[in-house]
Amino acid sequence: MWIVGPIGFTAPWLLLGLVALPILWLLLRAVPPAPVRRRFPGVALLLGLRDDEHQADKTPWWLLLLRALAVAALIVGFAGPVLNPEDRSGGSGPLLVLMDGSWADARDWPRRVARVERALDEAGRDNRPVALVTLTDRPEGDLPFRAASDWAQTLPGLAPQPWQAEGAADWAASLDGDFDTIWLSDGTAQPWRGDVLEALQDRGEVRVFESPSPIYGLAPPAFEDGAIAVTARRAATGRGAEVTITARGLDPSGIERELAREPLAFGPGEDEATLALSLPPELRNRVTQFAIDGVRSAGAVALTDDSLKRREVALIAGRDDREGLQLLSPTHYLEQALEPVADLVEGTLSDILLANPDVIVLADVATLPQAQADEMRDWVEGGGLLLRFAGPRVAGSDLSRETEDPLMPVRLRAGGRSVGGAMSWGEPKSLRPFGEDSPFNGLEIPGDVTVTAQVVAQPDPDLSERTIASLTDGTPLVTRKRLGDGQVVLFHVTANAEWSSLPLSGLFVSMLERLAVSTRAARPDASALEGTVWSLSEAVTAFGQVDEAGTMPGVAGADLARGVPGPATPPGLYAGEDRRVALNVIGPETELAAASWPANVAVDGLAVAQERDLSGWLLAAALGLLALDVLAALWLAGRLTGPRASAAAVVLALLLPVGEARAQDGTAPEREPLGDFAIEATSEVVLAHVLTGNSDLDELARAGLEGLSRTLFARTSIEPAEPMGVNLETDELAFFPFLYWPVTADQPQPSDAAYAKLNTYLRGGGLILFDTRDANVAGFGAATPAGRKLQELARPLDIPPLEPVPDDHVLTRTFYLLQDFPGRYAGRDIWVEASPPDAQAVEGMPFRNLNDNVTPVVIGGNDWAAAWAIDDSGQRLFPVGRGFAGERQREIALRFGVNLIMHVLTGNYKSDQVHVPALLDRLGQ
Repeated sequence: MWIVGPIGFTAPWLLLGLVALPILWLLLRAVPPAPVRRRFPGVALLLGLRDDEHQADKTPWWLLLLRALAVAALIVGFAGPVLNPEDRSGGSGPLLVLMDGSWADARDWPRRVARVERALDEAGRDNRPVALVTLTDRPEGDLPFRAASDWAQTLPGLAPQPWQAEGAADWAASLDGDFDTIWLSDGTAQPWRGDVLEALQDRGEVRVFESPSPIYGLAPPAFEDGAIAVTARRAATGRGAEVTITARGLDPSGIERELAREPLAFGPGEDEATLALSLPPELRNRVTQFAIDGVRSAGAVALTDDSLKRREVALIAGRDDREGLQLLSPTHYLEQALEPVADLVEGTLSDILLANPDVIVLADVATLPQAQADEMRDWVEGGGLLLRFAGPRVAGSDLSRETEDPLMPVRLRAGGRSVGGAMSWGEPKSLRPFGEDSPFNGLEIPGDVTVTAQVVAQPDPDLSERTIASLTDGTPLVTRKRLGDGQVVLFHVTANAEWSSLPLSGLFVSMLERLAVSTRAARPDASALEGTVWSLSEAVTAFGQVDEAGTMPGVAGADLARGVPGPATPPGLYAGEDRRVALNVIGPETELAAASWPANVAVDGLAVAQERDLSGWLLAAALGLLALDVLAALWLAGRLTGPRASAAAVVLALLLPVGEARAQDGTAPEREPLGDFAIEATSEVVLAHVLTGNSDLDELARAGLEGLSRTLFARTSIEPAEPMGVNLETDELAFFPFLYWPVTADQPQPSDAAYAKLNTYLRGGGLILFDTRDANVAGFGAATPAGRKLQELARPLDIPPLEPVPDDHVLTRTFYLLQDFPGRYAGRDIWVEASPPDAQAVEGMPFRNLNDNVTPVVIGGNDWAAAWAIDDSGQRLFPVGRGFAGERQREIALRFGVNLIMHVLTGNYKSDQVHVPALLDRLGQ
């Protein structure tokens, strides 16, 4: 192919015909020699006569130009012109298409997939076997070389991972055979990148593609000087830039919202910038994540954990300070330990209980009035932590002697134990190493921590289970018991240094930290996490979405302490026994830098221009010019009059291009009479889809609803008829209980009359499933073209407040018990009508008694129609995922469709009390 600027020619030698155009011009312009002039008197008789037929003595210049352009168009058209031609380097033999597949790829993942598609097309034309590999999900053994067409079918299920590859150099060094490589780099500097490149160059030619778009990351937020410090980093320095930091969290009704938004500027040449965000404690404690607005990658999201949420702690002492001596105050050391990392609450016990703090500390408080004791018990059972310290008042009282007090973890012996007393020790005792079941496991015990006095627990059968720290002689030092959703903890020594040196050591602060009494601004170190086990509760996808983690084995604290996300420790929020720790993609010490490549490696961008063949247009233009030439010649000869002129007008009309009709561009296709349409739509249950004007998409929607209808017919008592397409401008919507509306970026906006019908339809109990078909990669589709179009389409609709579907929504149990709602793309996030604020679980029911109305809209982007679609023979039209996992995903997609239609037709009847026994039996409760 010969390429000139944006145009290439598949047969450039035909362009040599253009050289003949000047010769043709001269031939057409040639005029025969003038005749010899002779006077003939008889010519006078011919004066005044007129001939109806004219013949020019020479061809006009404009007609010559017209003919020359027609011939040039023919020559260029046959030369095979192509706009935006592909730069096909050609080649033979195996081809490795290598992708980093990390979180940095997610920012422009569709462009990377388009580049891979182009590479697969080129390899398919050259009959080259291809292996498609991501470094974050490498295959075991040899490279899986297969036909390019096989890999093209798996592209929709390909997704990046929220971590960087490890061990890539060893993998590349183990590869055998010769092959060329197309490497789609994520653009970040990695220590293994040079070794991998060298190994691949030993196997064949390497071409690198890299996106020029900037790479941003957010470090874990920290609480500093009364404000939240949010640090953003970027890989490439240069000109100044500005990003927007958003803080998101749950409002009082449990719906995630944007709580704060602030700009953050990078100066020229700076790779790091920090924002100091001041928020009230109540608002600060609601923040669950920070993100860089408009950047969809896991690196641009920083989850918060207990290190940011300063807990509210109330301190109550059983006696006043001794003559103002602060060091002898029962709460002095507690205040010193908690003041930098917690919000201390002051007031009477009744007022404190109304404030509902996270922790209440009772320092040497023996007895409480019965009313306050009952209130305190209710508060603990609701999830509070009651931390008690012993002292002279507790030792001298009858608290928890004969019977165990509800607000004490164990029964106590009278009098306590001290050096020189009736039950004296020979010398002060030190602490025994903490057991594996203790929350203090892994903490280092200083040698100078000793205990000289304590209150002693009665040797009840459950004492060993409730002991979480003890002295070297086995005497319990800290005991704990569960009370409802909360817990009661007792230190058998005082909170000051009267009975032990524990409050004077750093171990005291660490123990409070492990009990989640205090929170540290710094991440727990390896020693603090040693011996603990954590479970992933919320996981971050490569696109920056935060999803429920599902079932995953526990993670050892030592692995979590490394702070490096990977397959065994994916980024997300990890829950321990009493606290949560966030593992973010960008850690406190993570550095972002742009990848550097040797001079002998060409690095291209990801932009893929759409190749367009211009041959047809040029040949059609040549035919049109020749037709004009014929008409011009007839006109010059005087023959284009009367009926001939009419025939010429007809020929010109036939030559004019005819635009493609669209379904909703104001001229709707002809529809059957309303009576027949109404009978067809209402005789049986009919699932309908909105006609978008895109014939391929409309056919996909019809095939998807056909597959769902057959599933309903086979598994339920619903027997749907053939699905129908609905034109919003001309058709009546009330006939259909359900509308599937696939959203495209270029579909036309309905008219005001159509919106009036849509609002009437929604208020009358109809349900619309909006499907952006973009895998919801931007979080509710906000930053994708389809997501922005959805916002435009939905703005005039009367839609109630929405929320991500809760775990106890009726969609999770109308027919099948579901927790995920995938389509062709896997994902749980769909949006439904928000639950009322007063919706609460009724005793004996496993879910809330939500409103009985059907949610009017369901919004998602998982491309359900493609997962449901079948052809006329019942075969699936599109692949879903890989292997058995993909078929399982398709099955869940079909189950979601069944649940959705059952919800539309039956409402929230599953919330009725009469169904509770059957549901409890199915749930195994």
